Amino acid sequence: MIHATAPSTVHLPEGDWPTALDGLCACFPRIPREQWLDRVRRGRVLDARDTPIDERTPHRAGMKLRYFREVASEPPVPGEEIVLHADEHLVVVDKPPFLPVIPAGVYVQQTLLARLVRRLGNPALVPLHRLDRDTAGLVLFSAQAATRDAYLSLFRDRRISKRYEALAAPLPWLDFPHVRRSRLEAGEPFFRMREVDGEANSETRLEVIERGPQRWRYALEPRTGRKHQLRVHMAALGAPIQHDRFYPRLCEPEPGFEHPLQLLARGLAFVDPLSGQAREFSSSLSLDPL
Repeated sequence: MIHATAPSTVHLPEGDWPTALDGLCACFPRIPREQWLDRVRRGRVLDARDTPIDERTPHRAGMKLRYFREVASEPPVPGEEIVLHADEHLVVVDKPPFLPVIPAGVYVQQTLLARLVRRLGNPALVPLHRLDRDTAGLVLFSAQAATRDAYLSLFRDRRISKRYEALAAPLPWLDFPHVRRSRLEAGEPFFRMREVDGEANSETRLEVIERGPQRWRYALEPRTGRKHQLRVHMAALGAPIQHDRFYPRLCEPEPGFEHPLQLLARGLAFVDPLSGQAREFSSSLSLDPL
């Protein structure tokens, strides 16, 4: 088995389960009970005090458990992360496309978090925000728990400027800059989003950087942080981002690594909550030429 280097967290909901093991099985019905029991017996499920539970540990609503993800096999992901900045509080890294930020699905060690923990030797690293697995570019990590909330507040309070680049079909009928506002909710399957009627809960500002005969290079500034927001907005405007396998239609089976999504987290700018200094980071990666 391939093990995660850092545990994931779950809070057990209310339920009529005699043991924490029963609660785990109810929370993750796709994982066989025998697999959870094996993890528990090997000390791979911990309580809030980082003490391993056993199969008789009683269930309690809201109980915090930490567990280590495991997969039998894991496909390698091409590309290498690039550390742009590292200090005692903050790490800034360029993520290649196809690499998940945190363990998910069949990916445990082939994640940005696991790679950075091994590379920097810091198990306290925690991502401050997420990028889709398909999206390349800048990701910020907190390097220590003591100052983590100060940096998280930048995202909670929308005090950080995010700028993306994307390649997509031309939109000659729009006036630029253009602002797209809509209401986004979960769609089908569960990992896709969709626009629905109702009060807008998402906003993206679009500009054109470069015009080519078949596609344009866009600058995208999300004013909100909804899941897949940029991908959904571009598809809804009639210009899905090149090589998008989710929007406007789901691509099955999943393609290989030959055609990365042409979406890049290009820039991040904010006032450092500790020093009060303005900080700005720019990705060293690039999209395909027009």
